[in-house]
Amino acid sequence: MKKILRLGTRGSPLALIQADEVKRRLLTPHENPDLDIEIVPIKTTGDWKPGHSESRLIDFGGNKDLFTKEIEEALCAGHVDMAVHSMKDVAGRLPDGLMVGALLKRLDPRDAFIGRDAQTLDALLPGTSIGTSSLRRQAQILARRSDLRVVPLRGNVDTRLRKLKEGMADATILAVAGLERLGATAHISSIMDTELMLPAAAQGAIGVEIRRDDAFMQKLLQPLNDRETSICVGAERALLQALDGSCQTPVGALARLTGVQEMVLEGLVAKPDGTSLIRLQQSGATKDFEAIGTELGLRLKDRMPAGFFTA
Repeated sequence: MKKILRLGTRGSPLALIQADEVKRRLLTPHENPDLDIEIVPIKTTGDWKPGHSESRLIDFGGNKDLFTKEIEEALCAGHVDMAVHSMKDVAGRLPDGLMVGALLKRLDPRDAFIGRDAQTLDALLPGTSIGTSSLRRQAQILARRSDLRVVPLRGNVDTRLRKLKEGMADATILAVAGLERLGATAHISSIMDTELMLPAAAQGAIGVEIRRDDAFMQKLLQPLNDRETSICVGAERALLQALDGSCQTPVGALARLTGVQEMVLEGLVAKPDGTSLIRLQQSGATKDFEAIGTELGLRLKDRMPAGFFTA
């Protein structure tokens, strides 16, 4: 008799693709022939709601766990055995008793510009509208182009692309990795350089969260874990944790390896209106990735004047 594991995930098309990737890799016949996995869609607070489609995430409370809370509650309660997340949606501090059991190899962490007419952010005409519900994207857009109008644009990728086509905005910005997983890269007008648009911490990475005391799941997930992704995402999340970042805090972070044993981490904090932006970087040994992230987060925090995020 096969052992059945339950995998919790959001129910969006992208989330289900990510969950299915984890399931497929765990069920590789020569690896785990005695396993079966049931995907369990769970609706979260941050999921799109009728009547609130143009609200920003901060209108639902601004907490970083908007897309994970209900899934993590199911995991803690034993209703599911693992949870698959887009790691950029996961809070810097996990609930007690939970851990990330594996990080799959990360796809392109950058953001994509999608315009109805213009091919780049700089090509947009003054007064043009650009739709996003991300304060990180909003802050960096306005820091570069204060003459643009940022309008709320929510929903899954397909919904936002449809709204763009219907003229609810002249352009939008989406994660390259999400478009790749959905097979929707044809919509990309251009990929944004990280000097212009620093990604969210852990953008492009899929994580599998499990209970800390579940030794079976820890062992099962080991082959799925990617070393480079674990180091880079670990540093970015340490920065986020040091800043205590939430959906109300425009934070960007991106780490990359500069050699087998060396890495560099870039971090950014900004005012939502783009009038002030602080960007720093930190280098060091890959073995010290968490310390590098924490130190850079604290350096950014030290540079933030009192009331930095107040209007």
